[in-house]
Amino acid sequence: MTRRTPSSRIPLSRSRVLEAAVARADQDGLEAFSMRRLAQELGVVPMALYKHVASKDELLDGMVDLVFAEIAAPEIGGDWSAEIRRRALSARDALGRHGWAIGIMETRSPGPANLHNHNAVMGCLREAGFPFEAAIHAYSVLDAYTYGFALQEKTLGFETPQSAGEAARRRAQANAALLDVYPHLAEIVTRLPETGYDPAVEFAWGLDLILDGLERRRHAGRR
Repeated sequence: MTRRTPSSRIPLSRSRVLEAAVARADQDGLEAFSMRRLAQELGVVPMALYKHVASKDELLDGMVDLVFAEIAAPEIGGDWSAEIRRRALSARDALGRHGWAIGIMETRSPGPANLHNHNAVMGCLREAGFPFEAAIHAYSVLDAYTYGFALQEKTLGFETPQSAGEAARRRAQANAALLDVYPHLAEIVTRLPETGYDPAVEFAWGLDLILDGLERRRHAGRR
């Protein structure tokens, strides 16, 4: 006779708790997130979670660090503009997958991935010749643009490049009488359905504009 062995439960670990928490937040957002619901997801009692994360704050710290782990860290000493561009594009992609993290990426206690990424960005700028204060300014404007764009993209929620045109057309129909008063808005309503609005293209356009400006500042700082 064949001996039957009961299937064993996957043991709980810190990494499993954090990965499950990120997946739950991706699905429901942070507003509906709770330790109790996470415990139910993992098939354990809530107190079992606290053997791996001391508090909800520590859990959030770890979740944010997992998001940072998905963001490409620039190579220090490489082509600074290409490396910073790659990092920004990667950050937008990661925040698109984890919209709940947009407002808390820079407010949590940093973990190893967070520290590594920040150090790499600053190192990339400094090794490229940016003076300290200029590197701080550059880092600030890059993060402001990336996080701000990600928040706008999440809020607008355009699923396709044509979605913006469709939204503009609906607003035009609801406010047709105002288009004669605001001719430049009328142009948007008329032409956007034709051109579309691709967030990836818009983000890259603005990012290149910032990088071009920073390159000029870098040369000015050297002089």
